[in-house]
Amino acid sequence: MPASYQFPADFRFGVATASYQIEGAVAEGGRKPSVWDTFSQRPGGVRTGETGAVACDHYHRFESDLDLMRDLGIRHYRCSIAWPRIIPDGRGAVNEAGVDFYKRLFDACLKRGITPHVTLFHWDSPQALEDRYGSWRSREMASDFATYCGEVVKRLGDRVTDWMTINEIPCFAHMGYVLKPWVGMHAPGTVVKTQKEVWQAVHHACLAHGMGVQAIRANTPKPCKVSIVDNLTSCVPWAETEADIAAARTAFELGWCNGAIIYPILTGDFSPLWKQVHAADLPDVKDGDFAIIKQPLDGVGLNIYSAEYVRAADNAQGFQKIDLPPGYPRLDMPWLNLVPDSVYWACRHVHETLRFQGETFISENGCAAQDHRDENGEIKDLDRLLYLREHLRQIHRATAEGYRMTGYFLWSFMDNFEWSWGYAKRFGIVWNDYETQTRVPKLSAKWYREVIRQNRVV
Repeated sequence: MPASYQFPADFRFGVATASYQIEGAVAEGGRKPSVWDTFSQRPGGVRTGETGAVACDHYHRFESDLDLMRDLGIRHYRCSIAWPRIIPDGRGAVNEAGVDFYKRLFDACLKRGITPHVTLFHWDSPQALEDRYGSWRSREMASDFATYCGEVVKRLGDRVTDWMTINEIPCFAHMGYVLKPWVGMHAPGTVVKTQKEVWQAVHHACLAHGMGVQAIRANTPKPCKVSIVDNLTSCVPWAETEADIAAARTAFELGWCNGAIIYPILTGDFSPLWKQVHAADLPDVKDGDFAIIKQPLDGVGLNIYSAEYVRAADNAQGFQKIDLPPGYPRLDMPWLNLVPDSVYWACRHVHETLRFQGETFISENGCAAQDHRDENGEIKDLDRLLYLREHLRQIHRATAEGYRMTGYFLWSFMDNFEWSWGYAKRFGIVWNDYETQTRVPKLSAKWYREVIRQNRVV
């Protein structure tokens, strides 16, 4: 691998955020509650007892936040739109005041030379739809989501040409609909009776994605790109031998939700092995569903933070997961093990195992770290810098080997509301003082500015 780690000239370096995690202003501009507003007020919903009511106050401070983004050399910004700002009741009348906020936000991006890359759903669905029919447990959710997509794109498609439908179906489905309550689950925090109900919510979300793609393409005022964002399970061969690579491909098919989400989205059906393993819990699928789900896509966004190591094994599945030893390096989340190869193998599996011909990009990658400000007010997050550098080297490997890996959106631009962890975990390259809303670039932000400037890993 070249020592310079130089990226292609058109490679896009950016940062990522999500509406509920940064915007605040949950009752302003006509916005009504999302499922996260309700869930975070439920006793025990968020470990710290905190909510996203204020978050980073980005709703009022986006101009200065974008100034900082520009000063850090960032020219690509992945953000999301809050459904209950646009259609507060989930269906029905469009709230033009909510639309106006995003018009101002995207105009401010473009004025600074920053391209907005917009996710239409990043978990904050309208509480009204949860009350009406149980959100993702109902097929109605797919139709309402498609209508919402069309209304957004009709109004904002003159400013935005890079759209992503849905973020991380595995998380809001499998962590939002549970067989029994547990610490760390997600909104809406609904207890269901069977595992089939969870997979049914997954299927409805996939259907919503497909219908959303159709709505985007039908309503865009000018040519645009459409992608899905998936936190698929990345399976890394412990050694790159022929046998272990084959084992990793098989493991990829059975990894958590891969066979039920990325497979039908890209191939038009559940994976054969997944159907076999989950035969007792298969969701109800109507004729024509898979044709809707498998829409032509320009790209696949990959939210990759860690991975599973696997090796070939003489068993029925042909592979074995390798448990990590107690001393294995991990960042500041229980699941955030340091596996830099994860981004390379996620990309390779999508292009090689699933034969996707479009582009892939890392839509999220980053880490929580135990940040603190020293006596000079500086945050020397060298652990995060190590994490980012090693992952970017593996992304460079993917580009060097000819895979269509076209961009990297670092999670996250600034510290924010980390879902069920509240404000206890910091993923940002910019420190946020939640009492004063003061932003301070960390050492990693200054490093990332240099990466962008030189277009290489430094």
